Amino acid sequence: MTEQTPKGDRIAKVLARAGVASRRGAEGIIAAGRVSVNGKQIDSPALNVSDTDRITLDGQPLRAAEPERMWLYHKPAGLVTSDADEKGRRTIYDALPEDMPRVMSIGRLDINSEGLLLLTNDGGIKRKLELPSTGWMRRYRVRINGRPTDPALEPLRKGVTVDGERFQPMQVTLDRQQGANAWLTVGLREGKNREIRRAMESIGLVVNRLIRVSYGPFQLGDLKPGAVEEIRRKIVRDQLGIEAEDTSGTAKPKPKMPFRGRRKPR
Repeated sequence: MTEQTPKGDRIAKVLARAGVASRRGAEGIIAAGRVSVNGKQIDSPALNVSDTDRITLDGQPLRAAEPERMWLYHKPAGLVTSDADEKGRRTIYDALPEDMPRVMSIGRLDINSEGLLLLTNDGGIKRKLELPSTGWMRRYRVRINGRPTDPALEPLRKGVTVDGERFQPMQVTLDRQQGANAWLTVGLREGKNREIRRAMESIGLVVNRLIRVSYGPFQLGDLKPGAVEEIRRKIVRDQLGIEAEDTSGTAKPKPKMPFRGRRKPR
């Protein structure tokens, strides 16, 4: 006889959707005995709850789940993309506006990189957009020291292996030479740790500036460094194929069109 999966959602997921903490953080809150369900204190996240259950946190009713939201953020160089840093360096969360709700970054940019970082309050969106199978192209403006020729960049277009790690083929365009530096446009669909910098080093080039200008259909536009702009919910639904209301149970993704953060950069 097959055991049926309990109805509802895991309690940690419900807490996370209410904006209390990340799912992992919610598990810590539960373990600390701060959560009660139907008047009974719980200390394990191994519990499914439904809309009919009464959930309290520190004795107060849990607020309703927040709708899925996304933001464009122009990350400046010098900030770490993490909740906290073991070296005490400033993080993006230290720099975000104080009235921002709890958000998570979709992917990362290393401390020396800048440009577009997507933020969301929804763990499901974060996981979906970080999956390689999503296939969204990320584009970067990359400044390197030297005078590369177009043929010298060909190994990147075929895919390179660095320290035993295989990088998939990149789209690489040599845009212009500016004094001792050259500007490239690089597109990739993965986003492994320091992928562009390591790939460039493998062919003898050193990156001295890296700016992400787009992530899938979302573009940096002329959003100023440090600025945040919320993406309208209709656009979030359209780009992620989320239907606002669907009574047939067969929601279909809508066509995806580029979303620009205001105007394109000049």
